[in-house]
Amino acid sequence: MNPVVVIGAGPQGLAAAAHLLERGLEPVVLESGDGPASAVSEWGHVRLFSPWSELIDPASRRLLEPTGWSAPETGYPTGTQWVEEYLAPLAEALGDRVRYGSRVVGVGRKGRDLSVDAGRAEQPFVVHVRRADGEEERLEAQAVVDASGTWRAPSPAGAEGLPALGEHAAVEAGLLDHRTPSRDEAAELAGKHVVVVGSGHSAATAIGDLAAVVRREPGTRVTWALRRGTVGNAFGGGSADELPERGALGLRAKKAVEDGYVDLVTGFRTERVLVEDGRAVLVAEDGRRLDPADRVVVATGFRPDLSFLTEVRLDLDVRLQAPTKVATEVDPNLHSCGSVRATGATDLAHPEPGFYIVGAKSYGRAPTFLAMTGYEQVRSVVAELSGDHEAADRVELELPDTGVCGGSGLFDAPEQATSGGCCTSAPQLVQIGTRTDG
Repeated sequence: MNPVVVIGAGPQGLAAAAHLLERGLEPVVLESGDGPASAVSEWGHVRLFSPWSELIDPASRRLLEPTGWSAPETGYPTGTQWVEEYLAPLAEALGDRVRYGSRVVGVGRKGRDLSVDAGRAEQPFVVHVRRADGEEERLEAQAVVDASGTWRAPSPAGAEGLPALGEHAAVEAGLLDHRTPSRDEAAELAGKHVVVVGSGHSAATAIGDLAAVVRREPGTRVTWALRRGTVGNAFGGGSADELPERGALGLRAKKAVEDGYVDLVTGFRTERVLVEDGRAVLVAEDGRRLDPADRVVVATGFRPDLSFLTEVRLDLDVRLQAPTKVATEVDPNLHSCGSVRATGATDLAHPEPGFYIVGAKSYGRAPTFLAMTGYEQVRSVVAELSGDHEAADRVELELPDTGVCGGSGLFDAPEQATSGGCCTSAPQLVQIGTRTDG
């Protein structure tokens, strides 16, 4: 019988393989990088806001424990620690079922393109793979689980979802980066002007680290540019967040603004990035210009890479590019208060039987994906693939409340009209550090 192909050897991909083995199904995990969880390794300097107890998949634990591995019990690991102490041992336990340097470039049905109905469901999947040496191969699979994540598809600075004019040139000049700097990298920016674009957890992490540099080196400047006309939920849920470390990220960012270490600019929708005298100048759609920056950190989220799925029949939300039933739970345009519901095989199913997108990619462009969300997804999906429909339908996870209310807020509302939604009023914290052409 053909194996189940899992795309990506990150936390959810490796967990899917462990669940498949436990249910008697043979996995093949295809990873484009040269080691396990290669994407996590790229942000290894970042400390997770989930504790160890929520970062280890139960089936993976059961696979690892007979090898003499023992689970870390307490604390909040960095990405590097997560890899070294859990994900790398898990990949090793899976052995040659994990293939590195194997990039998936296409998925389809054997002998059937996207338009063909006849006999489609009876045909195996065909996964086209390009190896690191440039050779290509074609694998047949009984099912495909896409756990490839979104890390390598960051959203650009441009407000309309496309790169701002000049954004690529600023990247090539080393002035703009779509990656959150490490603390050491942040320290190297002492005495310089840094602009952070974005409002999620990555942006809050960067703001917290850069504010610490400003405290030590008062000549350092940090400008935080938000697209929305209100602060909204940029500071997160604070003490109301049921994940304390997640709430603490926003509280640190809020204090940095209150204490004057960071200039917060709202309603700034980047149209172009100019490179002037070796520095980057962000220009908004309304003509405002930020002061020249030595470094621009773009932390505007991520998006799914769907380029290799053009021959798979997908049911995706038009806004988030997430499975439609998942999107109704996580869409920031709609979601107002409290937590979201855990999702399983039924929510993740597509018109292509046997194909599932799991992990961060299942949220499409929506933010705030938790590892334990993905572990519940793969448990349910693998149960469905094994024929255990009762287990697949069962929900074994209640997600923690974010403490954030009011959805995404009013996009064009002026700051003074802001409201925090159904829980608390949004903070009134704006220190404008811009100049206007004219």
